[in-house]
Amino acid sequence: MLRRQFLIAAGAAPFLMGETKLSPKERVDRALAGGDVDRPPFSFWHHFMLNDPVAHANRTLQFHSLYRTDIVKVMSDFPYPKPAGNWWELKVEENPFPQQIRALELIRDGLGGSKYFIETIFNPMNVAEKLSSKEELKRLRTKNPTALLEALDVITQSEINHGKRALALGAAGFLVSVANAKADELSVADYQKFSAPFDRRILEGLSGARMNILHLHVERPYLELFHDFPAPVINYSRDVSKIPIADVRRSYSQAIMGGLDEVRYRSLSARQLEAQWHSAAGEAGKKFILSPGCSVPNDSKKDELMRLPDLLRA
Repeated sequence: MLRRQFLIAAGAAPFLMGETKLSPKERVDRALAGGDVDRPPFSFWHHFMLNDPVAHANRTLQFHSLYRTDIVKVMSDFPYPKPAGNWWELKVEENPFPQQIRALELIRDGLGGSKYFIETIFNPMNVAEKLSSKEELKRLRTKNPTALLEALDVITQSEINHGKRALALGAAGFLVSVANAKADELSVADYQKFSAPFDRRILEGLSGARMNILHLHVERPYLELFHDFPAPVINYSRDVSKIPIADVRRSYSQAIMGGLDEVRYRSLSARQLEAQWHSAAGEAGKKFILSPGCSVPNDSKKDELMRLPDLLRA
């Protein structure tokens, strides 16, 4: 009876009557619309750190097939092109990540339309940090903020160009990673000046995508800064941020993606995973996608990762 009550609360009542199991795409579509599902759509991911597009594509397809995810979140580890001179003297790139584009084509072909796949885009400040360093960004922000803003503008347009290529070849959307909405990265004022306009612009430039995900490494004082960011899904870490999903639901109407503790993921038992799932679903309501708050550890073992898809299958 308790199980039945939970399923009804989670919007799964029609499936208690024997309705046909949903496909991954149907499950995602219904969750995004706040409809009934047989179970929440889920995904997880980690970095493969492969520098060959064919190997990257093959490993991605193998991973998501093995663990039966509903959404194929494609990692992005190919570097943004460095200029010959000062790192901030950039030009707009029409195709900044050609190897990733090739990998996306192979992933599309391998999936054959069976699942949605989404590309990863790191926000411009993160790309700038990879081109330089935290220390260099801080120095430029203080000594020559105009140069930093100009570099971020160029990176933003280049990433929009990349995103349009990914959409044209069949990507369903993007996980736009914002890792600096917290005090040890930027103050609220600095985030609003040096990061928010460019992060928002990427989502606006790619707003035609089916399922853009705003991926936030966020602290509570920053949570209210994203209301005008056009993303139908918010993904964040409940466990790292200590922000309850109920609080996010009160502020945001779009689908919430998360609920699982990515930091302790390897040690979580099936019972603990189920408790986190039910708790998150209860707070998020029908517009809910089950996932960790960020990537699970790269050294996660097969039996550790398999606990979740086995739990969902059961």
